[in-house]
Amino acid sequence: MIGSILTGKKPLISVTADTSVADIAALLHRHRIGAVLVLDGDAIIGLVSERDICAGLHTHGADILTTSAAAIMSSPVVTAPPATTLAEAMTVMTDRRFRHLPVVDGARILGLVSIGDLVKCRIEEAESEAQAMKAYIAS
Repeated sequence: MIGSILTGKKPLISVTADTSVADIAALLHRHRIGAVLVLDGDAIIGLVSERDICAGLHTHGADILTTSAAAIMSSPVVTAPPATTLAEAMTVMTDRRFRHLPVVDGARILGLVSIGDLVKCRIEEAESEAQAMKAYIAS
């Protein structure tokens, strides 16, 4: 379940719709993350990723830095409940071609998982399964 991946992750970083792209880029760099949620109060209204900034740079040039999050954010944002399986989350992210998935429980935002988080978890599961098989065969 993807809710369990959130344990031990960094705190969620979010911005408002009027946050400048320059400030968002600074946040992404400072926190070593690939995306931020755009919130209106407690509601998710968008997501700005490195990919959105890159696309904006191509489209708008250097002026993108003074543009607001609202101008480049991906919206609406697909979310998932914490009980979503790893395979389900990976399928949604692969099919929809995005790298970040907010995890929500009703109206409460629990966190944000990346495709990297999911791949790491899947590798750990596969290694654990392999160890269990080796132990079973050896006994």
